[in-house]
Amino acid sequence: MGFSNSVKGLRPLSLILLALLAAAVGPNIFPAAEAGHGELNILAVRLLLPAITVLAVIAVLSRKWEPAIARSIVWGAVAGALATIPLEAIRIPGYLLGFMPGNLPRLMGVLLLNRFALGPSTASDIAGWAYHFWNGASFGIIYVLVFGAARRWAGVLYGIVVGVGFMLSPVVVALGVGYFGLQFSDWFSVTVLTAHIAFGLALGLLAKRFLHSQRSPLWTALRLSRARSVEFRVAS
Repeated sequence: MGFSNSVKGLRPLSLILLALLAAAVGPNIFPAAEAGHGELNILAVRLLLPAITVLAVIAVLSRKWEPAIARSIVWGAVAGALATIPLEAIRIPGYLLGFMPGNLPRLMGVLLLNRFALGPSTASDIAGWAYHFWNGASFGIIYVLVFGAARRWAGVLYGIVVGVGFMLSPVVVALGVGYFGLQFSDWFSVTVLTAHIAFGLALGLLAKRFLHSQRSPLWTALRLSRARSVEFRVAS
């Protein structure tokens, strides 16, 4: 009985860690490609599509036994994708005003369809925007699994961390603007941070709206796993 309880305590934690790993794939393959660790179109097929499948399978299989995990994946993805809209409401004017050097969704689409020599097309634009919104959904899944939905202010801090991470990533180096965009414009970092604060604020509000006061599934699973481990040692 003690061993069985210990295994049950590890199950939600294992599912959450696997979901976090799968959700992290999307936002990281573009920086990885820009750092020279492969081509984005190949990484998308070999890593991104399997990761999306893994998340879908976890969401379906956990509906009955671990419903908090299923809800976090589904509603976290919806909240993250929707929160990308206010981010774009700031990023696009910033790009049009010359505060940013290029249109990232268009660039990502060109790389996803391997059209760097040919230039953008309608299909590559669709692919780039779909990937961009999937990244927003991925950040939403990670946010809800780690932080839950009870604290809306956590979304703002989360958005700042994501924005700073972007400005320290290989992407800005590949764009030729330097870390924090300091080699391009002082407005680059202002635009990026403002856009990601808007994303984080919207994400926190939407997660609260969809999931109410759900606590962090990750920390809940960690506490459960620790408690079950203690029970197992006592029973042994």
